[in-house]
Amino acid sequence: MTIRVLVADDQEMVRVGFRMILSGEDDIEVVGDAGDGREAVEQVLRLTPEVVLMDIRMPVMDGLAATTRIRDSGSATRVVILTTFDDDAYVYDALAAGASAFLLKDAPAAHLVEAIRTVAAGQAMLAPTVTRRLIEQFARRRRDPRQDELVARLSEREHDVLRLMADGLSNGEIAGALFLSEATVKTHVGRILAKLGARDRVQAVITAFRSGFMDRG
Repeated sequence: MTIRVLVADDQEMVRVGFRMILSGEDDIEVVGDAGDGREAVEQVLRLTPEVVLMDIRMPVMDGLAATTRIRDSGSATRVVILTTFDDDAYVYDALAAGASAFLLKDAPAAHLVEAIRTVAAGQAMLAPTVTRRLIEQFARRRRDPRQDELVARLSEREHDVLRLMADGLSNGEIAGALFLSEATVKTHVGRILAKLGARDRVQAVITAFRSGFMDRG
């Protein structure tokens, strides 16, 4: 299956650069681009791409507001936030808005391709250090003990899996750490998302931090 991608950034050179990088991937097609957040939302609704590469700082409507609009529209399109380290304050809110991954603009091209494939597969990119740090800081600033009721629904094994998810481990790595098959881990992850009412791994990990679960044990 070809992954259809929209690039949203107010700098034309950035949009062209991403197009050039992705043009060499057989399973990825850039179907459009946008120079501001409002145009990005319009393009998402018109083109229904699987993934949007979304800059935060754009004119007319910023990437945070655009991500919120996309979520509220009911679109299945997933958002990869393009960020720099000094964008942290915005990224906290982007997490809550439903972003599925974060990517530093100076990251290697291979990371860009990996992020697109990961979120298109319905997962969230947690492994990069910046993403893990941002999730932890975001969630702890917005601690909500009521989230503990959701985490309490999980079995002991699901608690183990959730903790490793929060550490950024992939299903394969979790399987190795817990001596389980990867298929079993995938089943556990699916059950965790369902019990927590989480859209993806990022949202599940946010719940884990906000409940205080990650501070215990």
